[in-house]
Parts: sequence; C-alpha cells; structure tokens
Amino acid sequence: MKFLFDDESFDFEALRAAGFASYGGAELGEVLATASRITDGDEAAWLREWRATAERVHAIGTDCLAKGRRVSARQALLRASNYYRTAEFYRRDNPAEDPEARDLSNRSRETFAQAAELFDTPVRSVSIPFQDTTLPGYLFLVDDSGAPRPTVIFNSGFDSTLEEAWFVLAAAAVERGYQVLAFDGPGQGAAIRQQGLTFRPDWEAVITPVVDYALGLPEVDPTRIALYGYSLGGYLVARAAAFDHRLAALVLNDGLFDYHAGNMNSLPEFLAEWVEAGRDAEALPVIGMVMAFNTTARWALRNGTWTFGADSPADYIRKTKPYTLDGIAHQIDCPTLVLDAENDLFFRGEAQRVYAALTCQKELIVGTNAEGAGAHCHMGAMLLTNQRVFDWLDATFEAQPVSAVA
Repeated sequence: MKFLFDDESFDFEALRAAGFASYGGAELGEVLATASRITDGDEAAWLREWRATAERVHAIGTDCLAKGRRVSARQALLRASNYYRTAEFYRRDNPAEDPEARDLSNRSRETFAQAAELFDTPVRSVSIPFQDTTLPGYLFLVDDSGAPRPTVIFNSGFDSTLEEAWFVLAAAAVERGYQVLAFDGPGQGAAIRQQGLTFRPDWEAVITPVVDYALGLPEVDPTRIALYGYSLGGYLVARAAAFDHRLAALVLNDGLFDYHAGNMNSLPEFLAEWVEAGRDAEALPVIGMVMAFNTTARWALRNGTWTFGADSPADYIRKTKPYTLDGIAHQIDCPTLVLDAENDLFFRGEAQRVYAALTCQKELIVGTNAEGAGAHCHMGAMLLTNQRVFDWLDATFEAQPVSAVA
C-alpha cells in the first residue's frame, strides 16, 4: 500500500509519522509538505526537512505556551515531538555519540514532556527500579481520583520510543478508562541513548520488575493488568508472559515467533550460511553492498548493531538467535490477542506461527490492505486497530472472575 515514496522504508516511516495524526501526533498537510521536499532514499534530506518542520512547529508551541494558550501549545508540541523522532530515524551510526542524533532525540523527549504537562488527564513521569539502575517511564492516568483501574503495560519495539506510546496506545486507552504504564527498556529510547543498555532475549528479567512496580501503584487494578507489545515488542512481551503469570491479558502487535529466522530469511542463502558460520571476512563486504543499495537493510542492520551491542551487522544477526518462542510459547497461560498485518514489511508470516504455537485462550485478527490496516503494526489505521484491541480487552476482562487473575 504505497503512501508517498517509492523507497519502501521512507514510505513506511512517512506513513508511521502521518498515522499518529489520529491522536495529535501529526498534521497531514505538514507531512505531505515535508515529504514533497525529500528525494527517495536521501537520508540527509530526510533529516533536514523533518527537522525543519519539527523546529517550525516547535516554535509555534513555544509561542503559544508563552501566551498561555494551553491547547494550541499542547497540540504543536505533540506534533514537534513526533517530527523530531522521525527526523532522527536514519541516524544510526552510534546515535548516543552523534551530536545531531542526540539533539534530535532530546528535543523529541523534551517537547513531549512539555506537552504532557498540558494534557487534560494526569501524566506522571516515573522511574522504574531495574537491577542497579532505573528505566524511564510514563504513567498515563484516566483522572486524579487514585481509583484502581484496568491497566495496560506498553512495551515498545526495535526502534520506537517511550513518547511514541501516547500516539500508539495510551491516548486511546485513557479515553476508554484504562491507565497505561509505558517505559523504555534495554535497547530502547532513552535507556539505550542515555544509559547504554542493550537488548536482551530474556525479557522476563525486564517485565518482572515493571509488573512489580505496577502492582505497587494504587491506581492499578492488580486483577486487570494487560501487557502490550509493539513491533519487536510482540516477541519481547510474549517471551516475558511465558515466565510471569501475573498478567490478565496479552496483546501482540504484531506477533513475532522467531526474530532470528526473520533476519536470516532476509539474506541470500549463501550469505546466511557465511554469517551463521562466522565467516565475516567474506560476509561483511557482501552485507555492505546490500546496505549500500537497500534503505531498509541499511537502517535495520545499523540500528541492530547499535541496540544489540554488536561488533558488526553479522554479529548483530547472530545475537538475535536466542530471540525465539520455540519451546516456550505453550507456557503463556493468559488470554492472548495476536495481531497480524497482511503486508507486513518486516515480520510476514510470524504472527501465524505465534498463533499456532499458543495453547492458551487466543484470538487472531488480521489487518488487511483493503481496510488500510495491512502495514506493519497497522500504521495508518490507529483508530481501527485500537478499537479492535480495546473491544477485545473489554470482553476479556468482563469474562474473567477476579479470583482467576488475582
């Protein structure tokens, strides 16, 4: 489903940016105008033009804030946050040490934090204890009553950020009476950029302290906690749910059974064999040629090398080998919703594998191209996707006796 670019990566990321308009993260005219100034595959132009749009909208927000125009300031700052994130997207040669990438990601976080202070519903910045440090998070609340409510723990993916949680899920959740606890885990957002924490396959080591933290909040109903995984998060939360059985429901958007297989299947057979065998002297020059001509591969391999703490793209691919649900999917015992996308750019076929392996109560929903929901994580169909997710959660929680999930 082509949107604005012939380059599949640019096209998907433009759709992602535009799709957040459903919850105040973009203005369609701004997206179209910005994209019109970018040539397919030109990463320098991508950064330059998205940054220019972000700065212009940021200035509007700052001016409105100074004049006490809270609604206008909030709207502009939310859009600026999304545009700054989009501008930084392709800067993946160690972004933590790249001044340009660091500035853009900082601005994305700062503008969102400013906007959150202007929300009509409470937002609390939180620090979740994790090993010898903390993970940054937000608690999005329905109101300030302190009443316990059903709560969704939002876990993002391979490249998403804590701030993105509002546009993907939290805004829709709060409207429906759900609280949301969102966080950056190892390999994600501020956790990788500011603390250098890289991804790990045993994600239960991450989710267990997050659930512990949630259970200590008076606003969280301990009998109605759902765990939601977004993109690579669809693997991460499924892995965690196989070991942490305090969850009342699990949502995978989209389902991912074997991350390593997906990486290997994207390579020519001979190249995959070289990578698996550690023949990097032969493999890396070929990978370099692939990266030179394919934006999706170039971005993904650079991002993976950084966020997985790998020495090279080949080393990154090998580090993904433990990221599989093989042999553990049957341990998930809470009701699970698996989302799939008909035209998934990254994980095609993986959701079906997850669904087949589950032995718990389960449901599969496929987003189709015909309804505009066929892209990875159903970008461009946020309203439809959240309607499906929360209708399922409502029905799931209504059907469960309290004692079953206490």
